Amino acid sequence: MGTTKYSSDRNVLFCKTLLKLLLLAAVAHNVSGKTLKYKVLEEQRVGTVIARLKEDVAGILSKLPSSVSPRFRAMQRGSTPLLSVREEDGEISIATKIDREKLCEKNLNCTIEFDVITLPTEYLQLFHIQVEVLDINDNAPQFSRAIIPIEISESASVGTRFPLDSALDPDVGENALHTYSLTRNNFFKIDIRTRTDGAKYADLVVMRELDRETQSSYQLQLTASDSGVPPKSGSTLLKISISDSNDNSPAFDEQAYVVNLLENSPLGTLLVDLNATDPDEGNNGKIVYSFSSHVPPKILETFKINPDNGHITLIKKVDYETTSSYEIDVQAQDMGPNSIPGHCKIIIKVVDVNDNKPKININLMTQGKEEVAYISEASPVDTFIALVRVDDSDSGLNGEVVCRLHGHGHFRLQKTYENNYMILTNVSLDREKRSEYSLTVIAEDRGSPSLSTIKHFTVQVQDENDNPPRFEKSRYEIFQSENNSPGAYLTSVVATDPDLGSNGQVTYSIVDSQVQDSSISKYVTIDPSNGAVYALQSFDREKVGRLSFTVQARDGAGPASLSSNTTVLLTVLDKNDNPPIIVAPQLINHTAEVPLWRHAEPGHLVTIIKATDRDAGANSELTCSIVSGNDEGLFVIEPRRCELRTNGSVEASGREGFDLTILVQDRGASIRLSARAVLHISLRDYPESYSLNPSDMNNQSTLDVSMIIIISLGAICGVLLIVMVMFATRCSREQKDPRHSYNCRVAESTYQNHPKKPARQIHKGDITLVPTVNGTLPVRAHPRSPSASPAPESRQSHHSRQSLNSLVTISSNHVPENFALELAHATPPVEVKKVF
Repeated sequence: MGTTKYSSDRNVLFCKTLLKLLLLAAVAHNVSGKTLKYKVLEEQRVGTVIARLKEDVAGILSKLPSSVSPRFRAMQRGSTPLLSVREEDGEISIATKIDREKLCEKNLNCTIEFDVITLPTEYLQLFHIQVEVLDINDNAPQFSRAIIPIEISESASVGTRFPLDSALDPDVGENALHTYSLTRNNFFKIDIRTRTDGAKYADLVVMRELDRETQSSYQLQLTASDSGVPPKSGSTLLKISISDSNDNSPAFDEQAYVVNLLENSPLGTLLVDLNATDPDEGNNGKIVYSFSSHVPPKILETFKINPDNGHITLIKKVDYETTSSYEIDVQAQDMGPNSIPGHCKIIIKVVDVNDNKPKININLMTQGKEEVAYISEASPVDTFIALVRVDDSDSGLNGEVVCRLHGHGHFRLQKTYENNYMILTNVSLDREKRSEYSLTVIAEDRGSPSLSTIKHFTVQVQDENDNPPRFEKSRYEIFQSENNSPGAYLTSVVATDPDLGSNGQVTYSIVDSQVQDSSISKYVTIDPSNGAVYALQSFDREKVGRLSFTVQARDGAGPASLSSNTTVLLTVLDKNDNPPIIVAPQLINHTAEVPLWRHAEPGHLVTIIKATDRDAGANSELTCSIVSGNDEGLFVIEPRRCELRTNGSVEASGREGFDLTILVQDRGASIRLSARAVLHISLRDYPESYSLNPSDMNNQSTLDVSMIIIISLGAICGVLLIVMVMFATRCSREQKDPRHSYNCRVAESTYQNHPKKPARQIHKGDITLVPTVNGTLPVRAHPRSPSASPAPESRQSHHSRQSLNSLVTISSNHVPENFALELAHATPPVEVKKVF
């Protein structure tokens, strides 16, 4: 019964799970990394709505079961999300004011990316959200210095260039720095140029010969403007001083140098060895190297120039991923009065090397612990665990990342888009077999040599009530002696449930059933907490020898609880608590009257003592004995059959009666119980056979049926033997007396020689049985035999009446219809008459 109940629960659970898995499998095929793109202007107020996912992905959500109401959850990276997603309808709104310049600096593409999943995870849908932050013209171009001093020799030729400070505008696109303008004049103009990083700068160009005596200084306003709507601008004042001429100015070998610098170059690396020449002598020919005055602080922090020899060295690590190139304006100036510096441009291109390990970001569905993911053991295959994103700041092959998962084969990695992956279950999980998994995500780039990153996290399997309690045995057999005290401990049944908490908490109960029209609850009870079974009453084996009841174990999962059953078979062991009861001969006040023939010979059966005992086994096996009244030994009793017989001549004792005390005793081991009866045997002058009363026959348990059959067969055989001996004796007597013998052959011969007479037909009805006298048929006078004498007939008939020895039977079935029978002997023919 326990097995049947358990199998039923398991079958129902299996069917429900299978149906759910089939539905989830159909939905799982629709899970993909669909990308949704939106745009929003920077500096928008908090709460500004960008989109509502429930409306935008209505087509995908319509494929989910109608009973499922999806909820949305953002899987954002970073501690302070800029955008929020409402769970009910997936509304995306601004959570924190967005400043594009802080978020993305000068990058043209500024995008906030995150993932949104739908709950429950059994019907998970993944959406990749890209919100592009659009720039507004909220920044004007600015110069680092309000006044830029410039010294130019009056001997500067037309076309001589002087680099100017660049203006900075953090905006991008149309809102970024677009052009420069200079106050109108006749001697100077600006030439707008673009650096390798896309930044625009201006060179001051001499348009006409300068004469210090005519005009020794100029003040011109340099304005930087963007193309925003409305446009914004910033300006600085150029203070140009005209100095006396110096015969020669230092000149570089090249106007521009291009240097490739590995980003992993150590500090102190020599970038370039500049060489400028000045034909003058003395101080007018001594050259000093320096960075131009408008070089930004970032250059001064990263590079250093030796003023004496022009060596430019690295003093700070460069990072290709941060800045891929540098432009440095270098000047060489002699020590003479009114010297005019010579300029050259150093372009440093940072070469990417595989110096950045891949970064792994694991986004778990976890509230609290970031390194622990939780999943129900009832979750189907392909249940979502976590989102994984890998990034590598390097470029080219150095930035291409391969991601792998080591998850004991129970989990797998599925790529959704670009460098994003989902971790899904690969098989069904069973918490009772394994409750925790340690997963390892490995990200490795394709650089040479390759770099890799390893990140670990834990998956804890949460318990579900998927295991019914299981008994140690499907059947418990216990034995209890009768006459126990109420409340006696009988046994304990144990069922275990590997589930956790209330799912694994087992309670016991006895399934109600009937025992002899009474509830089982009147006989036994069970402790619901530990399965201990106790007796509620004292058992009497003679009333109830065996109890069979069902114990049910149920877990504590409430309405979804599971249960199983086991059968307990209680056998009540016998105790010798019932004395024998003498049922025959009938007792009155423990005394019975038994008649006995005075002339009974030794061995004569006087009576049979019949007794019953309600106990079982040895406790019910009875023996009989004579304990008193048999001093002369005239009686003997067979102990097992309890047959009382004479052992001598009771007539010779001269007594008219005997009082025998009979003891009937069981064979109990610890204690023997007995019953006594006094048999008053009275002698009678006539034989009287002892017969059993009908009630005695019904109560005779010791009489063996097979013994009756054997005695009957023996009696039949004895009778047959006596009959055979009698026939044999008669036949031998007839053979000795030829007068009374009859020979069929002689009769046949005599008949053949007899005169022919008409044949007479003998019919079936003509056959009769007639007595014989000492084997000779009686003869009577035949009508055709006048010589016959009636006297012998009379004497023979009288003799036949006195001595009837046998009967002769002739069956007509053996005589043909046309057979003529005529008997002939020394006497006339015998007339056969029908008497039946």
